[in-house]
Amino acid sequence: MREYPYFIENGGGERLTFSRRIAESGGDRVVGENVVAPGAGPPMHVHYLQEEALTVVQGRIGFQRPGEKPAFAGAGETVVFRAGEAHRFWNAGQSDLRCTAYIKPAGNAEYFLGAIFASQKRNGGRRPALMDVAFLLQRYRTEFGMLAIPPLAQRLVFPVLVAVGRLLGRYVKYTDAPEPIQASATAQR
Repeated sequence: MREYPYFIENGGGERLTFSRRIAESGGDRVVGENVVAPGAGPPMHVHYLQEEALTVVQGRIGFQRPGEKPAFAGAGETVVFRAGEAHRFWNAGQSDLRCTAYIKPAGNAEYFLGAIFASQKRNGGRRPALMDVAFLLQRYRTEFGMLAIPPLAQRLVFPVLVAVGRLLGRYVKYTDAPEPIQASATAQR
């Protein structure tokens, strides 16, 4: 069982604090806060099973769904991304963006984001290491996707990278990785 609060940062301008899990019908909701430096934010991604909501406490958030123009929200406004809805967001202001947030059902969001952030931080804050991304996106492909990485590379190259990484012992750090959510849950996609 995870202890809260649980803090992660990626070295590239994003900090997340998971403050607690709340038991609800349909799965636990993990709630917390994020702080995003000006211009920073995650690339286009999708939570296949989870809804994500961000309520701006301070600053201005920019957000976008594929094929749509960027949109913006300010203090007191909430942006919701439904399960399976690809999106990206960033700090569109000049000072730190602060939001309260939730992900429901929580699934493996805390582990996945913690591992991605740790890899990015080890890699100088620029982006997570390719071998880590390959492992994590392969393992949790029923829950998360990164649209910034071409699908063909994910289908053909990632399995090879994961096999090489296993041979080289690169994934020992993931021995505590929880099991991915499987088929019955992915039927919701």
